[in-house]
Amino acid sequence: MRSLASLIDHTILKPDATHAQIRRFCEEARQFGFRSVCVNSLHVPVVADWLAGSAAAVCAVVGFPLGAVSPAMKAAEAAEAVAGGASEIDMVIDIGALKDGRVDAVREDIAAVRSAAHDATLKVIIETCLLTDDEKRIACRIAAMAGANFVKTSTGFSSGGATTADVALMYAEVGPTVGVKASGGIRTLEVARAMLAAGATRIGTSAGVALVTQTEPVSTGY
Repeated sequence: MRSLASLIDHTILKPDATHAQIRRFCEEARQFGFRSVCVNSLHVPVVADWLAGSAAAVCAVVGFPLGAVSPAMKAAEAAEAVAGGASEIDMVIDIGALKDGRVDAVREDIAAVRSAAHDATLKVIIETCLLTDDEKRIACRIAAMAGANFVKTSTGFSSGGATTADVALMYAEVGPTVGVKASGGIRTLEVARAMLAAGATRIGTSAGVALVTQTEPVSTGY
């Protein structure tokens, strides 16, 4: 379970998350050894303070959850998050541009955040539930070319979350050079293990405590 915990981004992204709830997630990250605490970028400074001295990283989402803002705005959000203490950035691509076939726009979008994030780990959310298999492959290749460290299945806020089929497809396209993060709807140990078996190298979930203690998860919207 400790090994599993080290692959989990302990995630709280609901819009009504309070500081008390976020601080509890930070305390749980310390207790169970989660890889990071993933929050909306607004909360990065307090999370960095609460995680100081621990092994857990601060992870911030950028352009979340729609990805429908300019590359410059995403880059600015990423830069502010890194300045505030984030060492991992999970960005949402311009999904409409991908579906249009405007691959240069998608590459420029990712590259802008890659540059702004400096040495931070960059995970690129492609929102698999909105894409065809060919679009998923293209998105993974673009992300890899633009310098992403991970490709990530989902925001958890759209019409679907991670599936083992999508994880396997993504791993086949970019693994093992680029990691695959499975996120959205991973709420049981059985599902988490299936994602890892399919090729995931990171798990994003709000049910991290339930996964490592095998208890009933409490919903926090991710």
